[in-house]
Amino acid sequence: MKKKVILLVCICLFLCTGCGKVPKLSNGDDVFVSVNGKNLSANDMYNELKEKYGVDVLIELVDKIILEEKYEENDDLKEYVDAQIEQYISSYGEEGFAQALEQSNMTEDDLRQTIALDYRRNQAALDYAKKQVSDDELNDYYENDYRGDIKASHILITPDENAEDSEKADEEALNQAKDIIKQLDEGADFAELAKKYSDDGSASEGGDLGYFGKGTMVDEFEDAVVELEVGEYTKEPVKSTYGYHIILKVDEKEKPKLEDVKDELIEELANQKLNENSTLKYEALVQLRKDAGLEIQDDGIKEKYNSYMDSLTTPLQ
Repeated sequence: MKKKVILLVCICLFLCTGCGKVPKLSNGDDVFVSVNGKNLSANDMYNELKEKYGVDVLIELVDKIILEEKYEENDDLKEYVDAQIEQYISSYGEEGFAQALEQSNMTEDDLRQTIALDYRRNQAALDYAKKQVSDDELNDYYENDYRGDIKASHILITPDENAEDSEKADEEALNQAKDIIKQLDEGADFAELAKKYSDDGSASEGGDLGYFGKGTMVDEFEDAVVELEVGEYTKEPVKSTYGYHIILKVDEKEKPKLEDVKDELIEELANQKLNENSTLKYEALVQLRKDAGLEIQDDGIKEKYNSYMDSLTTPLQ
């Protein structure tokens, strides 16, 4: 039986936890604080904070309760959090990172918890999207889009980034790439030309890129190499953000049986769904809360929550 989550959001007490002495009140109308001869009750504070922050606090509290139980801490989560923290420190520097935390009124532990929550939400969204993948989608993807790893070499010609005339530099790079293809047509050795002309780090290896799977290379490169026969090179330069490629398809492995890669393909298709549908993640989290039996007892918060979720799960026209 699923654990039922019943929340009566009491924001003021949540915010005061760990902040020193907290008054023990017999009811929310007792004096919470006095200032300038006027008294404020716990209800005054609750209503003010609820209006401004109620839904945000509600969502964070609920998701932490559900997701920390559903997705226990593991090595992947720890590595993800550590990597994110390192990235922040790398961007801001040690001192800047500490200042950013202070200005945000957060500790590093607070930030780590926030990152961990985001990781768990993403995992929940992925698991939800996986359930949306049909057998027909899976079979169609396997038959028409999935392939074995490809081995290729390339020669990369990049336009001069420091040139005053960028269009002219691009044209010169294109013409050089065309000239290299002409040399290949005349029988020149691909590896030797790569060593001589390529601006890529693979030049010393004759342009050898080794084996790579689907989605590893930029789209323009991958689209071109898939169309080649083994032993064939591109007859026109392939332009990408890196420059102009001349690509040689060296080998292509036979694709594995569907049952051996089923889980991998379902995850690929699920990620595609998440990338193509910006509302799917929020649909997943709304459903997760429903499955956990979320009940919001405060009518005002409930109305705001429902309105906010509707705005997130309604596709843009």
